Amino acid sequence: MKLRVGLVGLGPSWSARHWPAFRALDGRYEIRAVCDPIAHRAQQVAQELGARPVDGFRALAASDDIDAVMLLSARWFGALPIEAACDAGKAVYCAASIDLAQDEARRLRRRVLDSGVTFMAELPHRLAPATVRLKELIATRLGAPRLVFCNQRHTSTHTATRTIPKRHMIEMVDWCRYVVGREATSVTGLSHQADLPGPAAVSEQQSGSDDYSLMALEFAEGAPGTPRPVAQIACGNYVSQEWPEATAFRRPADMQVVCEHGIAFIDLPSRLVWFDAAGQHTESLEHERPVGEQLLMQFHRSVSSLVLRSSSLEDAYRALTIVLAAERSCREGRRAELTADPPEAAAFVDPQPRSA
Repeated sequence: MKLRVGLVGLGPSWSARHWPAFRALDGRYEIRAVCDPIAHRAQQVAQELGARPVDGFRALAASDDIDAVMLLSARWFGALPIEAACDAGKAVYCAASIDLAQDEARRLRRRVLDSGVTFMAELPHRLAPATVRLKELIATRLGAPRLVFCNQRHTSTHTATRTIPKRHMIEMVDWCRYVVGREATSVTGLSHQADLPGPAAVSEQQSGSDDYSLMALEFAEGAPGTPRPVAQIACGNYVSQEWPEATAFRRPADMQVVCEHGIAFIDLPSRLVWFDAAGQHTESLEHERPVGEQLLMQFHRSVSSLVLRSSSLEDAYRALTIVLAAERSCREGRRAELTADPPEAAAFVDPQPRSA
């Protein structure tokens, strides 16, 4: 069946990820309406797609010819389109970065669950070909992960805020949880505040913007006698746009995983290099279906199966909870213990030595 969708917000990934995926899956999707804060952009894209522009997201969600709401950007709307979709009983695909406090996230999660609609949060790193292959190797050749290093480095500007988008950190936390295959039990956060000259410095100090964030995650124990897996996640916007070549110079792997029987390096989305007793193995997986298509295929299956699948809601909520706990850990200067139940907030404890 064709899923009739309405687009809310045309985010930064529209041209590179979402539009190519919709074109490749035109037998499964039909874009009926487009809503964007920039009216002429909504009109232009709607005309290109053979859809209609809609002035407001509530009117779009309430339309009889819309089965699902695709929230691709929440820059002006926040979480309100999700609530409107829940009110209208429409499925939700959320690819937007939504800045929520803990209580707001908990309330939104409960709202989605109570509505009974299908909800999918876009967590692309899980479906990257290199990640899928790594999970196969963990199960067959490399063994359980022991150490995980996850890195992102971006170019910043002097005039715009250097704040690291929370979505980046959420995706990286979820990626580590997925690869390790266990729940995080504690997190320690560290950040560096942007140091800019002149008026920009005053603006940054007032907003508390950071140009580098680091968090260390400790995971639950596996088999008795085995060490707890540990993940280190680093994300920075500290490379000035005046030095663009520096961003790619000696760039670390997006993920490095030390396992029982080997080590693996991932460069998203499709390059994997791993080592074991037999030597080096290099795999290039460009022939696999692009991540954007896989995400939309998964959402289509979730909606058309008529079976409620909210696992990505729980995964996204859990990752957000960990990121918020890391921010509080940074402010308080102490490790945050994470409860096993996602709805519960993190509890702080005084630093003490723990075995790795």
